[in-house]
Amino acid sequence: MSVWQKEIGFALLLFLVALISGSLTGHILLFMFLLTLGLWIRQLLQISRFERWISMGGRGEYPRVSGIWEDIYHHVYRIKKNERKRKKKLGKMVDQFRKSTEALPDAAVVLGPSDEIEWTNKAARDVLGLHQSDKGQRIPNLIRFPEFIRYLKSGNYHEAVILPAPVDHRITLAVRVVKYGAGLRLLLAQDVTQLKKMERMRKDFVANVSHELRTPLTVLKGYLETMRDMDDGNSPLLTHSVLQMQGQTERMQHLVDDLLLLTRLETQQKKVQCVDIPALLQQICKESDALETAAGRIELLLETDTRITGEEQELRSAFTNLLGNALKYSPDDSKVTIRWRRSESAVILDVEDQGEGIVAAEIPRITERFYRVEVKRSKKVSGTGLGLAIVKHVLMRHDAKLNIVSEPGRGSCFSCCFPVTRACR
Repeated sequence: MSVWQKEIGFALLLFLVALISGSLTGHILLFMFLLTLGLWIRQLLQISRFERWISMGGRGEYPRVSGIWEDIYHHVYRIKKNERKRKKKLGKMVDQFRKSTEALPDAAVVLGPSDEIEWTNKAARDVLGLHQSDKGQRIPNLIRFPEFIRYLKSGNYHEAVILPAPVDHRITLAVRVVKYGAGLRLLLAQDVTQLKKMERMRKDFVANVSHELRTPLTVLKGYLETMRDMDDGNSPLLTHSVLQMQGQTERMQHLVDDLLLLTRLETQQKKVQCVDIPALLQQICKESDALETAAGRIELLLETDTRITGEEQELRSAFTNLLGNALKYSPDDSKVTIRWRRSESAVILDVEDQGEGIVAAEIPRITERFYRVEVKRSKKVSGTGLGLAIVKHVLMRHDAKLNIVSEPGRGSCFSCCFPVTRACR
């Protein structure tokens, strides 16, 4: 028999006794009232005792009672005991998390919904100049770099923001924000001083070597042109050798020019103006159409007359590289379509060819420097392997993205997607 059945049986028994006693004395209602009042007072006393025990946290042994109240006390006691075990286990996990994050070499800061600091590790206090007493303070009030404040407000945390450390401007930090939980964010700051130093050294090296190569290349080209003019055609070996040397010198010159252009893109300040893209595309197509291999192959579709803000020479270089690749990597009798169009969120340039196409595994890598897809071709295609790297850098400087859709044997479509906010007409 369950406790509830015993409790109900006991109450019914009391009512039966009261009914019999009332019948014998002639005061049934009085006995029923007294029994009900007694049971009610008993329950109030039990509730009062239970409330006092709960208000003290339910710690220790519960009062000695019987019946249904003993079960209630037992269940609550067991729940509280399990809750204390969970809290203890959770406390250990939190302590382990704090110890592990304290040992991290990168700065970590937990930010609340209003950019207030909720927790920091040791590296954050050392590198960002924060203190434990800064808890609850808004981090823009403590780290006042404009780039950081704009980054925090933008909500676009796909890329890290580079800024000097507040405690030492010789230290360069890459700051990234990661969203998690309900409105919470984790700010991570990594020391990239050495990486940036190596990157500067690489850029300076490439720029200096490329610049220094220009003079000897110019001398070589001059002597080779002289030798070609002096060639009377009596020596096929000499003629062939001079032509080969001229071809390789031209290739080297293009490589040096592309390297210098990449260096300028990485270091030069942007000169923003409103660029007439339709007119620029018409000029590029006219210049390319004058080439013997491209005559009659280019189809230009101008579906919008929208202009965009940007640097005209950089855009010319990017569009010329895309068109040149489309012409080189497609049959000589196939069409190459250039389309300038506008959607609700972007202004788009499509360069579509009917060439050999690119396998899906190669697409993520083709914008890397010097990377070229190895495909057996009927004709050798010359190039420096820097064209798409230049395109990528130009688009990055114009807040644009390069989307590539390609299928082997069916051609490719390279789309430059500029944000509609860059439209200037």
